[in-house]
Amino acid sequence: MSNPVYVIIPAYNEEKSIAKVIEAIPLHFVEEIIVVNNASTDTTASVAKKAGATVLTEQRKGYGYACLKGIAYVAEREKSNVNSQKTIVVFMDGDFSDYPEDIKHLIVPIATDCSDLVIGSRVLGKREKGALTPQQVFGNWLATKLIKLFYGVRFTDLGPFRAISLQKLLALNMQDKTYGWTVEMQVKATIQGIRCSEIPVNYRKRIGVSKVSGTVKGTLMAGYKILFTILKLRLQHRR
Repeated sequence: MSNPVYVIIPAYNEEKSIAKVIEAIPLHFVEEIIVVNNASTDTTASVAKKAGATVLTEQRKGYGYACLKGIAYVAEREKSNVNSQKTIVVFMDGDFSDYPEDIKHLIVPIATDCSDLVIGSRVLGKREKGALTPQQVFGNWLATKLIKLFYGVRFTDLGPFRAISLQKLLALNMQDKTYGWTVEMQVKATIQGIRCSEIPVNYRKRIGVSKVSGTVKGTLMAGYKILFTILKLRLQHRR
């Protein structure tokens, strides 16, 4: 494949799973695997490095902070590449709930110039029983319904497993630092007229306990931030 592919994995205390994720990524078409160690207090960084990933450190806690760190690194790496418009960035979690081998399916629509942003939909794919909590299912349903209502674009999932053209990613000017990251990307993409698509991806129970859906506080904070982000962007767009 002629498209450089970078995989960004935000990781907070994922020492038990991160090596499994890295080792399952198809290396024959991936330029670099970047693990952003997001203020972990365990051995995530050293385990990821030993498994072959480039490890960056972001001490400010927040999914968005970690993603922005990874994006800045890729943008700098590709700055002198005259064909950087072909570069693809893949985001995925470090808990081994995603199937890394599905990366090859995510990037095809971008590599063939059929899409610019591809969401891996856990709703459309096969998922292990209990892999998505009831609050995640409801949150996805509500958020995607609001996006359809406000913008006329249908998504089924806000899943973190996604691929996007680097050029389009930088044009989105992503800002969210925490829980609103995925929905900000999808809403901004619809506003900018970026070609979006979804493909089914398989999903399994994560290794360890989720820092978001695994706690009441995390669930409430994530739900609030997702809805707030949708409404905030809607108001900004209407001005």
